[in-house]
Amino acid sequence: MSERAQTAVLLLAHGSPDRPEDVPEFLRHVTGGRPLPPAAVEEIQRRYARIGRSPLTEITVRQAALLARELDLPVYAGMRNWRPFIADALRQMSADGVRRVVALCLAPQNSRTSVGLYRQAAMNSGGPSFESFEFVESWHDHPLLIRAFAERLESGWKRACAELGARMPILFTAHSVPSRTILEGDPYEDQARQTAALVSMALPTLTVDDWSFAFQSQGISGGPWLGPTVEDTIRELRGKGHRGVFLQPIGFLCDHVEVLYDIDVAFREFAARQGMILWRAGSLNDSPTLIAALADVVRSRLGPAEPAKPLVQIAKPQ
Repeated sequence: MSERAQTAVLLLAHGSPDRPEDVPEFLRHVTGGRPLPPAAVEEIQRRYARIGRSPLTEITVRQAALLARELDLPVYAGMRNWRPFIADALRQMSADGVRRVVALCLAPQNSRTSVGLYRQAAMNSGGPSFESFEFVESWHDHPLLIRAFAERLESGWKRACAELGARMPILFTAHSVPSRTILEGDPYEDQARQTAALVSMALPTLTVDDWSFAFQSQGISGGPWLGPTVEDTIRELRGKGHRGVFLQPIGFLCDHVEVLYDIDVAFREFAARQGMILWRAGSLNDSPTLIAALADVVRSRLGPAEPAKPLVQIAKPQ
């Protein structure tokens, strides 16, 4: 078997329950078995029930298929918190004869609370060994990723401004993390803000006065979380006389609960209570530009054929 035939890509994502009834089991994976208050579990079930289902896994599998076609390489999908789990994907890759792996998180900004946990899940999955295991830490500033977001932003924002009959402010968002992670040197906040700034610069008609940045979906435990919040920022924009706001998430690559509920339901209802209308950019999902970005990141890690490296053993759980 040729070296190329032994090479494959592993896309890593958070995972999402298939049905509201699966939420308790899903949350046990998220927390590592730590129990959550029943009220918190019920609230998350309510959110999933409100949107029907999260298409995250379905979209990730479709992204993997499109990327495989673009690269002419096998591409596998592994989820940290739901099926197909990362460990299952790795075992399948090993059974299929894969020896060289490029692992790429569908979270462009690096944080130990997301990318770090994906890496840990991969390295502690147990069993398979590979001659090479290349893990992409971040790709938040990749030009094609920036272009993909800019394409969605430009088309959606222009349409929304026309509907409102006014130039409306843009609010970039990314998922919040506990503040202590940033104090401990985590690069996530800087990378998230950099992604937003680069997307804004990709639209020549935007000025620094046209956009702001906020963190969304703060947790309910672990001390303070990064802000400003979306709610506080919407209040501030309303105080400046704006009648509408356009949200552009730059930390999420596809539709899932933090988009379909947190933005499309909770933030939209909150904005309405403030007398404002809320729009958002369409998620990247299977954007051809996003797939091109993923392919370019993978190609940059493959490089020319090299002699086989020492075996990388994926550690077994303790």
